[in-house]
Amino acid sequence: MIDLRANPFFLDDEGISWVEETLASMTLEEKAGQVFCPLGIVGNDEALRSMICGLGVGGIMYRPGPKAVIQETHRRIQNMAKIPLLLAANTEAGGSGLSFEGTGFGSPMAVAATGDPEDAYRMGFVACHEGAAMGLNWSFAPIIDIDMDFHNPITNTRTFGSDPDRIIACASRYLDAADECNVAVSIKHFPGDGADERDQHILTSVNHLDCDEYMKTYGRIYKTLIDKGAKTVMVGHIAQPAWVKKLNPNASRREQLRPASLSKELMTGLLRGELGFNGLISTDSSAMIGMTVAMPRRQAVPTAIENGADMFLFHKDLAEDYNYLLAGVKDGILSMERLDEAVKRILATKASLGLHKKQKEGTLVPPPEALEEVGKPEFRAWSDNVADRAVTLVHDRQNLLPISPKKYRRVYLNVIQKSLDPNDADVLAWKELFEKEGFEVTVRDRRVSIDPADFDLPELPPEKAALMAEITRGVEETRKCYDLYVYVCNMTNASNNTTLRLNWNVTFGMGDDAPWLTAEVPVMMISTGCPYHLFDAPMVETFINTYSGEPQFKKAVMEKIMGRSEFKGVSPVDPYCGKDYLKY
Repeated sequence: MIDLRANPFFLDDEGISWVEETLASMTLEEKAGQVFCPLGIVGNDEALRSMICGLGVGGIMYRPGPKAVIQETHRRIQNMAKIPLLLAANTEAGGSGLSFEGTGFGSPMAVAATGDPEDAYRMGFVACHEGAAMGLNWSFAPIIDIDMDFHNPITNTRTFGSDPDRIIACASRYLDAADECNVAVSIKHFPGDGADERDQHILTSVNHLDCDEYMKTYGRIYKTLIDKGAKTVMVGHIAQPAWVKKLNPNASRREQLRPASLSKELMTGLLRGELGFNGLISTDSSAMIGMTVAMPRRQAVPTAIENGADMFLFHKDLAEDYNYLLAGVKDGILSMERLDEAVKRILATKASLGLHKKQKEGTLVPPPEALEEVGKPEFRAWSDNVADRAVTLVHDRQNLLPISPKKYRRVYLNVIQKSLDPNDADVLAWKELFEKEGFEVTVRDRRVSIDPADFDLPELPPEKAALMAEITRGVEETRKCYDLYVYVCNMTNASNNTTLRLNWNVTFGMGDDAPWLTAEVPVMMISTGCPYHLFDAPMVETFINTYSGEPQFKKAVMEKIMGRSEFKGVSPVDPYCGKDYLKY
């Protein structure tokens, strides 16, 4: 049963009438279309009309683009739609989640590192205020996963950390800001990511906690935000076998390891029943392998809705998925009662945002002048302030800081990232920052490596000869060449990864790329993404986490290592990965 007057809808008589009358007027085909939320495109009206006027999708999610293009696209598609659309984006860390010109706050973990939940409010306000200026009404945020397993490559800095109380405090303030902007949040990724070291994008991951521990952690976070009024929940491709077994003692092993996005026990039993959620449930991207491997897609599409989801996010082939849903109704996989319930919640969410009224008024998307709100100096100042207070000195055991070109003039800079090019924009940005301070900077060219066959060549190419000289250089000569080694680890969390571990270019164990010389020359490591690199580099005596590589964070860390600003950040996670032996 759906209570449209209750949390999170709070509809009045007029809103309820619109929901019920709209639902009653819809054909089966229109109802089927409403449950889909595909990834948006721009500049192709024919394809957009096919999605919106042909299939009648209920929402669209856009990736970042130019603000004027996003706003105008939102205006066009809302004008096409018979029923107003939910328009979403991953505004997890600010307005940059929807617009290139939007204000970014680095990452949720950077916000958490300031120790002030009001920064989460500011991040949420900027994300939703700038988004709303472009027509956004649905934020796929805040992320309320717990960064429990430091090996997990996807939660990492996308979370507010590993402390449930901190996550609740930050996520609650994000929700407050979204409400002020009349934007629906989608708390994610239920039943909770971060307990497994693997990525649900490339397999069905597992939240392995027992029921009691789950309710003390993930369950408590979800219950708090549900009670606070979160309008939607995004369900991940994450199994929670303990709760499935508790709710269904006869569940098979396969059923226990089924992703929540296809599990009746988890969506209907745990989320709706135990946690009391009355709002809209969306799957995470249905193209993710964590869902696609669970059952044949012809069965999965209608099963997701039958077992509790209200919206189906993304697609493999939209027309095919739509037909799979209709076939599921015909074949009895999806009941009309359950489809009606899903559509009713979708319509109720839209009514709770006043979209039906805005459609009549022609105000679903603001006028072009609203774009002046995107990237305002005030918002940039908030972001800069977060960067200043987030950067965290994990340790400085060698009393290296502050540095100066007078003491450490010759710097060897090694930027560890996906790109090996020494002329990559991030590498050049760091080089320029050090050079502006008066340092002489030599950049490690990570494109170059020595192969066994190279040792048999009569003469090496110049770039390999230079690297060979480095590898075979003695300690005393190394000291004469460089005063300070700086490693910048720009290994950021991203979907479809298996690990964020550091990988070194090492020739015959001689340690050319790795920090082999920490007992000889001062070494400093700055991590702009993953806060756990001490696991692979425990020998580094000066280690800094910035949680983001955005320009304001680069600037903030330079101010601090030069001694012009204090380190203020407090780590939201254990940078020593729970390993006492890393603290030596």
